[in-house]
Amino acid sequence: MRLANKIALVTGGAAGIGKATALRFTEEGATVVICDLNEAAGHETAKQLGANAGFYRVNVANRSDVQQWVNAVVARYERLDILVNNAGILRDGMLIKFKEGQLLSQMAEADFDQVISVNLKGVFNCTQAVAPIMAKQGGGVILNATSIVGLDGNYGQTNYVASKAGVIGMTKVWARELGRFGIRVNAVAPGFTLTEMLAAMPEKILENMRGRTPLGRLGEPRDIANAYTFLASDEASFITGVTLRVDGGIVVGT
Repeated sequence: MRLANKIALVTGGAAGIGKATALRFTEEGATVVICDLNEAAGHETAKQLGANAGFYRVNVANRSDVQQWVNAVVARYERLDILVNNAGILRDGMLIKFKEGQLLSQMAEADFDQVISVNLKGVFNCTQAVAPIMAKQGGGVILNATSIVGLDGNYGQTNYVASKAGVIGMTKVWARELGRFGIRVNAVAPGFTLTEMLAAMPEKILENMRGRTPLGRLGEPRDIANAYTFLASDEASFITGVTLRVDGGIVVGT
């Protein structure tokens, strides 16, 4: 019960790593409120989290949505102890495809903008909404989802890598700015993790991912959730500004 009596918010909490984190926090005694755009999955996950949990439909890229969500949570629970900025999207593509002297295609500006809006601005929106509340109550924990590709880069992911590298940078800034208020800010960088999205990929691709991971397996959502649980707990009370790799030892290559 390392998170007993804590109120935790998890964005993108309806499925995947977000859901695993919400369930893991609940096991450790927290009351968890999730948000997502998938209403059906969100309500179903909230049921699994217990009677005191909650689900809200929120677009994290929309500041008004985020502020209304945070206000509603504070009105109901009277405090906020933990925020997990987990929500994110992919819109992969090459910067350019160039062959035999001809430009064949390039990443769409809309795909770049949308990924930055959700993955980077969404983290900014949610953190800025909860930080004054945490500062007023004298402390809190903010945990940001980045990725190993935010550290190593990855082929065909200009927009995603930019967003995740930006999250790492914001994590370091906020750890410095908010530490004086007792707020710790850390990031987790998952490797290849067997979420619903990854599980739908062809077995040949999954086998290649396993082969590139020194521990010889893909991560499970619970592996990432365990890292968030540790960083959210008082056991990590002297850890802030850190990006923790949870990746089975992989280094993304070219």
